[in-house]
Amino acid sequence: MSLSLVQSRALLGLDAAAVTVEVHLANGLPSFTLVGLADVEVKEARERVRSAIQNAGLEFPNNKRIIVNLAPADLPKDSGRFDLPIALGILAASGQIDTAQLAGYEFAGELSLSGELRPVRGALAMSLALHAGGVLTRLVLPPDSAEEAALVPTAQVYRARHLLDVVQHFLPTGTEALPSEPRDGWTRLEAAPAIQVANYPDMADVKGQLGAKRALEIAAAGGHSVLLMGPPGSGKSMLAQRFAGLLPPMTTDEALQSAAVASLGGSFSIATWAQRPTRHPHHTASAVALVGGGSPPRPGEISLAHHGVLFLDELPEFPRSALEALREPLESGRITISRAARRSEFPAQFQLIGAMNPCPCGYLGSAQKACRCTPDQVARYQGKLSGPLVDRIDLHVEVPAVVASELMQSPPGESSASVQARCVAARARAIARQGKSNQALLGQDIDKYVLLDDAAAKFLNVAAARLGWSARSTHRALKVARTIADLAGARTTQVTHVAEAMQYRRALASV
Repeated sequence: MSLSLVQSRALLGLDAAAVTVEVHLANGLPSFTLVGLADVEVKEARERVRSAIQNAGLEFPNNKRIIVNLAPADLPKDSGRFDLPIALGILAASGQIDTAQLAGYEFAGELSLSGELRPVRGALAMSLALHAGGVLTRLVLPPDSAEEAALVPTAQVYRARHLLDVVQHFLPTGTEALPSEPRDGWTRLEAAPAIQVANYPDMADVKGQLGAKRALEIAAAGGHSVLLMGPPGSGKSMLAQRFAGLLPPMTTDEALQSAAVASLGGSFSIATWAQRPTRHPHHTASAVALVGGGSPPRPGEISLAHHGVLFLDELPEFPRSALEALREPLESGRITISRAARRSEFPAQFQLIGAMNPCPCGYLGSAQKACRCTPDQVARYQGKLSGPLVDRIDLHVEVPAVVASELMQSPPGESSASVQARCVAARARAIARQGKSNQALLGQDIDKYVLLDDAAAKFLNVAAARLGWSARSTHRALKVARTIADLAGARTTQVTHVAEAMQYRRALASV
């Protein structure tokens, strides 16, 4: 038969759209034509596939007119993931493998010139999309990619190391085995491994800074964002890098979602499975690098930090457009990348940890070194952060410098494990009460679940009026106060909880 169909998948964001690779062999002037809105990497598959088939000892139909169509034609296709299905389609159309046996399988993999299979990005994202859509199919993938895809429960994944591994499995009935060395590259992979204990840097390494540690504990318990402000060397980066160890352990669904985004970005590793990511982009990163973009759209740093931490050091040094792009995902937990042809949506439920100096020289208010900045320079520097962005950050914390005597003589601080236990208990109280973290409360849920005492309500009303707070600032202070009450095990939110929450919105009062 001169026509064959092989099934594969294209990635559009986190969606895995079905792609049918149609191969037709016809008489005529020998040629190899590939159509179907293929990107440059896909068109280069013609040379890879030709060499892989020939070097594997198989017959390439050089005397035929080969037409490969990637359907649907209006769906963009990129990367070398279609090398394997194209090769199988040519072999099936030329009668070297059985087309009927290919039914029920989907293939993806890049071919080397020798026929070895190389991993492709997005294997876990593809497997997770199939699982979420209830699609029952058997995936054939290269090494590493197959291990990723097998992390998804109920996934039927087969690993193949070489083109011949696949070909031998689909030989026509009654055909003798290929005259080559025996191969054991075809393997059915087992179910996903269990959630493992993640290893993070320990908060005990940080000496002093009790106020900042308390703020991070509140942030971890309620899912709040934090802005750390202090002089150089005060420990802001150390605190931020250890914050992920205070968060509750990842559930299987969270681990799969986070790993799927990392797989789509090509940065997933089995060694980091079920470990909350901490992304730390440089302050020269553009808005596209932070929120995602490109053609086809790729996830940015905020999506790669999904269910983890986005740490932005030297926050005022980031481009203004990049910082302003964070405003919507901080509220919604998702980012939509719109292009002329289509749009893609990526998850972005991250906790923002920002760090900054109080002034350009960094020593405003420091007892160790005099600040040489003028008030106008300080105002300009802090003014790089817009009011709407600062308004969306729940906790503003001052991180003073630690004196040498305290640094050298103080014992280690409290370990991350003990702080995490309190955060897990507080978040469990919130989930039992309202079904979500305190940071996710919106609208009427705030009135219903914050349970504000009368005295605390009067105190907050007076304070908010005097400080000139917006409605968003008031609501965020309420949510922080509810988290403080959960940490204390209190049923209602009291004056002491509101007063402490208000202290965490004063560090940048001048902005």
